[in-house]
Amino acid sequence: MHEQHLVAIVVMDGLVPFDLGTPTQIFGAARDESGHRKYKVLVCSPDARPVEASAGFKVMPDHGLELLGSADTVVVAGVHRGDPVERGTVDPRVKDALQAAHKAGKRVMSICTGAFVLAAAGLLDERPATTHWWWAERFREFFPQVKLDADVLFVDDGDVLTSAGVGAGIDLCLHVVRTDFGSEVANRAARRSVVPPWRDGGQAQYIERPLPRPADATLAATRSWAAERLDAPLSLHDLAAHASMSVRTFTRRFREETGVSPARWLLQRRVDHARALLESTDLPVEVVARRCGLGTAAGLRQHLQNTIGVAPSAYRRTFRVVPEGSGG
Repeated sequence: MHEQHLVAIVVMDGLVPFDLGTPTQIFGAARDESGHRKYKVLVCSPDARPVEASAGFKVMPDHGLELLGSADTVVVAGVHRGDPVERGTVDPRVKDALQAAHKAGKRVMSICTGAFVLAAAGLLDERPATTHWWWAERFREFFPQVKLDADVLFVDDGDVLTSAGVGAGIDLCLHVVRTDFGSEVANRAARRSVVPPWRDGGQAQYIERPLPRPADATLAATRSWAAERLDAPLSLHDLAAHASMSVRTFTRRFREETGVSPARWLLQRRVDHARALLESTDLPVEVVARRCGLGTAAGLRQHLQNTIGVAPSAYRRTFRVVPEGSGG
């Protein structure tokens, strides 16, 4: 790997500007505690040609597709028009470059309708993937061989990753930063970008769900109260009582504001807290479980396995950041 992990962003005519801005911002904001950048981000197109963005301006890449040969990670930005979304095909030069990069062991990922490009290049055949829910029906028509799940924010299938539309690209990029360099670097990038540091990839996309009016968003204080007491045995009745609501009303309002049930939200906060402790401390797994309200080491193991597919010890080995010179 390079001293800086090299990210190559592939852009084409019809480019969604947000899908270019997302990886440049998130990866560009990923820095160590000394402020050194962890990634170098470059943009390329076929023959380094200017590309027309969907918002009415041109993007002038400095590199051609040969950049993919030296990249560690390749990101395909979404498009709102052109062959990928209109005919399910892609420029043969892009197809060949992506196939060569994947064959060479590069990590390949897409944002939003960039999944159409990966599918047209044959990189998603018989694999799980996602894209923006608005384009899901057309995607299935073009690429029935892909195991599309249009209800999630992103899909990590190892060497190929896909995200849902627009803002979900932020979640995928932060997930990649977390995978590469741990939660401290990812959280620092999120703070610098003023975005939430983590949304679970399996969280549902927000599909035509009306947002509550500001006057109706009444449960933020209760969520903050609960987040500070994750080690306590909080029940649905406890949460409703803090909000001065009946259980029925509280449950309905909570789902309206967050999109999930109180129980699922609370469990996710506990798992998130457990992950942070596993990454940043040497506390025994039993202590981590108690501090997060997950009961026993067995309970933590089960929930972590169900959420991200690994055991606490394996997660700690993967993400634990050991200071240089510590001998660890």
